[in-house]
Amino acid sequence: MTTAAPNNAAVMVTPPLPAGRTIRLGISRIGYEVRTYFRQGDSVFFTFLFPLVFLTIFSVAFSNANFGRDAAGHVVTAADYYLPAMLAAGLLLSGLQNMAVDIAGEKSDGTLKRLGGSPLPVFSYFIGKIGQVLVTGILQAALLIVIAATAFGVSLPSDPAKWLTFAWVFLLGVTTCSVLGIALSALPRTGKSATAVIIPITLILQFISGVYLQFNILPTWLQNFAGIFPLKWLAQGMRSVFLPDSFKTLEAGHEWNLTGVLIATVIWLVVGLVLCRVTFRWIRKDS
Repeated sequence: MTTAAPNNAAVMVTPPLPAGRTIRLGISRIGYEVRTYFRQGDSVFFTFLFPLVFLTIFSVAFSNANFGRDAAGHVVTAADYYLPAMLAAGLLLSGLQNMAVDIAGEKSDGTLKRLGGSPLPVFSYFIGKIGQVLVTGILQAALLIVIAATAFGVSLPSDPAKWLTFAWVFLLGVTTCSVLGIALSALPRTGKSATAVIIPITLILQFISGVYLQFNILPTWLQNFAGIFPLKWLAQGMRSVFLPDSFKTLEAGHEWNLTGVLIATVIWLVVGLVLCRVTFRWIRKDS
């Protein structure tokens, strides 16, 4: 099908594919994205293994520290305390950071331009990217939990309700961080500048959201500021799963506030979807 362009040149217009075909293309692309991800050594280290490395560092460095006790009087170790933090950080790194840097690079090296000239719908491309984050995020979370339990003696929850909470916080976090990463990929001007633009953002968020520092020791105004962003809520949701209920008194409002976790994360998911719709292009306007 052709339409007349303003300069009377013929422009090819690809008719939209059926919804089922679009979804199938997206699902088939997940495998390609996962393989590409694990072929990139820097991405694997800085997004997949990075939380595990930091969990190991904190667990060893603070092995003699006492972070509190549970209801039975058992000491909460550094590994107990930092496991939920690293799980939340993994969502941010695999979703937002890796996605933003990766797509910015694909814009810069012409990959998106080539895909834009193919029949691949944008929605299928998004399915592939988000699916890759979901697969790698599940593998990363499983690795973190297994290492924490076997190497550092972390006691895992026995209550099925805790694991249900983990499941919805994880899935919502993966989706939200992935969508925000797609939206944020429009910020770097070039692929080479992407890491310099994106990594400081994620690093600051981790420091103010209770990942590296105990959230309750931060100034109140900084806690309120961190509450604007989704990482604080994802970390809080993970802490509600893996830390004793007595630790909820250290949270803002002295409760886990899972309703707040749900509302804040869904709001950011919607914001991310809107930003994706507005900012995502196969080709940069200024290219």
